[in-house]
Amino acid sequence: MAAGTLASPPAATSLHEFPYPPQTHRGVAQDSPTGGVPPVTDLVLGAAAGCLACVFTNPLEVVKTRLQLQGELQPPGTYPRHYRGVLRAAGAVCRADGLRGLQKGLAAGLLYQGLMNGVRFYCYSHAEDAGWTAYPGGTVAAGAVAGAVGAFVGSPAYLVKTHLQAQTQAAVAVGHQHNHESISGAFESIYRQHGVAGLWRGVSGAVPRVAVGSAAQLATFASAKDWVCEHQWFGEGSWAAVLAGGMVSGVAVAVTMTPFDVISTRLYNQPVEADGTGKLYRGFLDCVLRISSKEGLLGLYKGIGAVYLRLGPHTVLSLFFWDELRKMVRHQQPPGT
Repeated sequence: MAAGTLASPPAATSLHEFPYPPQTHRGVAQDSPTGGVPPVTDLVLGAAAGCLACVFTNPLEVVKTRLQLQGELQPPGTYPRHYRGVLRAAGAVCRADGLRGLQKGLAAGLLYQGLMNGVRFYCYSHAEDAGWTAYPGGTVAAGAVAGAVGAFVGSPAYLVKTHLQAQTQAAVAVGHQHNHESISGAFESIYRQHGVAGLWRGVSGAVPRVAVGSAAQLATFASAKDWVCEHQWFGEGSWAAVLAGGMVSGVAVAVTMTPFDVISTRLYNQPVEADGTGKLYRGFLDCVLRISSKEGLLGLYKGIGAVYLRLGPHTVLSLFFWDELRKMVRHQQPPGT
């Protein structure tokens, strides 16, 4: 099937049950035409699917980063708000950096999605092959662990992505400006100043962010999609139902994930001392306490609109591209392999 068609996937893959690539179910032979593909192949396909989805959702990442850094450690109402809401913030980015500004950090974002989703899909495929997802709560636990491992591996790319997306003209700048010239220059500068450990600065916020987001998404996605279908808004198994389910479950995911997202952005973007110690936050808990005390509890929910609007489309695009790539791979396999 050509990429771009919105037909539902084969029943054997049960793609719409959860936003991770399921492997073969019990009773479905690995060499079945509708069966799964090896975990190593899923690593490549998952990485490619995440990258394709990133191209479309990266502008919301730029907007989210600016909103989350705005008014850092300042009481509400005491700082100029250059970015107000998702649409107006996107307009502000375009005025300051041009239309290309909405794709700032794209190369680093693609690297992150490739590393994180590839590792996450690979780990989840292994967990399902081992039968761990068959236990009560196994799907959620496996998704959370796979997400945490993927976040750790992809952390250096997310660090650079955050730096690049925060950079803008001084008049509308928010957060610390690292002034990297390019993605390669950013990696080189961080490594030269702080070594390998510096590339994983902020990982303490990234791991719980993805673990909590993955668990919340897995726990709510199937129920939300079924609820949409029960109300007969869209046909069962259609991609419209998956998108609608993703947007509905995105409410729960955004509420649980945004505080971790804000903390992750702050830890990644803060300036550091020569020894790598953060100048604003000593670590995860200190970041929570400082934001809460200076900006109030709502400070932990900055950018929630952009987080929510990104979740549904990114989930369904990742699923769609992953499914289409998988079909192409199965198409290329000789019969009986």
